[in-house]
Amino acid sequence: MHKFEECKREKGEAASIHSRVMMVAGAPRATAMCSSKSRKAADRRLRVMALIAAAKEVLRSLHWRVPSALFLVDLLIWPIVGLSQEAPPSPDHPWQSYWEQESLREERFPGTTEFQIDPNNTYSLGALIDLAETHNPETRVAWERARAQAANLGVARSELYPALAATALSQINRSDVLFGSTFYQQTVPEASGSLELSYLIFDFGARAGRIDAAKAELLAANSSFNDTHRQVIFQVEQSYYQLLNSAGQLAAAQVSLTNAQTVQQAAEDRMQNGLATLPDVLEARSATAQAEYELQAVVGARDIAQGKLAKALGTSPTQPIHVQPLDELAIPDSLADTVDQALDRAFEQRPDLMQQLAEVRSANARIHEAQAAYYPTLSLFAAGGSQESAGYQDSGRWTHRGDLVGGIGLSLTWTLFDGGARKSRLAKAKADALGSTAGVNATSDAIAEEVWRAYSNLRTAFRQRQSALALLSAAGQSYTAALESYNHGVRNLLDVTAAQRMLAQALSTDVLARTQVLASLAELAFRTGDSIQPTVRKTEP
Repeated sequence: MHKFEECKREKGEAASIHSRVMMVAGAPRATAMCSSKSRKAADRRLRVMALIAAAKEVLRSLHWRVPSALFLVDLLIWPIVGLSQEAPPSPDHPWQSYWEQESLREERFPGTTEFQIDPNNTYSLGALIDLAETHNPETRVAWERARAQAANLGVARSELYPALAATALSQINRSDVLFGSTFYQQTVPEASGSLELSYLIFDFGARAGRIDAAKAELLAANSSFNDTHRQVIFQVEQSYYQLLNSAGQLAAAQVSLTNAQTVQQAAEDRMQNGLATLPDVLEARSATAQAEYELQAVVGARDIAQGKLAKALGTSPTQPIHVQPLDELAIPDSLADTVDQALDRAFEQRPDLMQQLAEVRSANARIHEAQAAYYPTLSLFAAGGSQESAGYQDSGRWTHRGDLVGGIGLSLTWTLFDGGARKSRLAKAKADALGSTAGVNATSDAIAEEVWRAYSNLRTAFRQRQSALALLSAAGQSYTAALESYNHGVRNLLDVTAAQRMLAQALSTDVLARTQVLASLAELAFRTGDSIQPTVRKTEP
């Protein structure tokens, strides 16, 4: 009776599960007839996948009662919607793959933790650079590559030491042995253990070539790691100054809107007093609307700049980042170094040039390795251990023998003919070395052009900064005088709106000129490699 009630309860649970699956997946509904057979097949496939997904959801909620149900459902999914990697069934609609979409939804990137920006903190450029060097994934990629290359150097150095291996063997041989006119069955169990040592004594510099190449490749990887930091720092600086420029442009646009509203209010007041006409008021309203439009454009540019800065830091663009206002930053107006000094520092410090020089070293070491292949190699090998054997034959007794065995020897190997493989490898190594040398020359020319361009841009930014200050002062005085004259009926509204637009342009130019000086300084430090040095050179105010 008890078993009957338990079976009845299990059937009821199964029926309940079936009803819940149908409720989650949804019963097939009538749809319009489709002329494409592939579309119908795809629709049926999607329904099956949805039904299986619903079943998994229900069973997952009941996993404490059916611990192996999810595994069974996965086993059913495998041949139906598993990793078949099929082509799309038809060209008329997007491809759907339940399993891969589900996997992408469930997978998470291993080993990554998104740090949080403090919304109450105002970050300086140095603090942002520290965050980027810590959390930007590009620095982690370059670091792991350098670590992998260090491991390759360890592999190359291991050839300087002997190799020792332990071997154990156990076996039983059973056979029939003819003795006289009769076959006797023979059983011989054996067991042995030994140590084998091998050592390359001399190879005419092949190992040394591989080790030197690995050292140079590690130096290249470390230089690439430094260059990644240089790139990340420059990305932060560019995004930072772009955000400062956007914030400054926003403030300038707000001032421009306030000025336009002031002009509009003055025009409306004069019209109420019979001193202005309706076209004057409409002109003022148009100027206010234009200022509002430009303000919204600047707001969008600021949001985009914040997203770029968040990307450089390695965090989400949705987190607000508060930076120092542009007015709190000191703007230098001169540079102490000459262009020749900047070029000399670039040739000494640029990590991409150091990487190219390391690649030349590696290529020259590969030449030595290829040349050593024309000569013989001398190796030592030795082995020692114990061997135990036993055996018996029909109608006989067990016999046993155990002893120490071993040997030692020298091996001289000299390749006399290989179809030109050594010659081709040597030619390739020499060509790689010449190509690497040419790459160093090309990189040096590119560095010289980049430093010259950055230095010229900085000098231009200094001069534009002085011109922007003069423009801002003149435009401010012009706007004040025009508005005062308009209120006294001496100037017309067109003169006031023109002065207001000139002031708005001067405010925007002043912000751009200040941020351009800072951005040009950052570019020069990037081009010379100063940005990754422990003590960065400072400009003279």
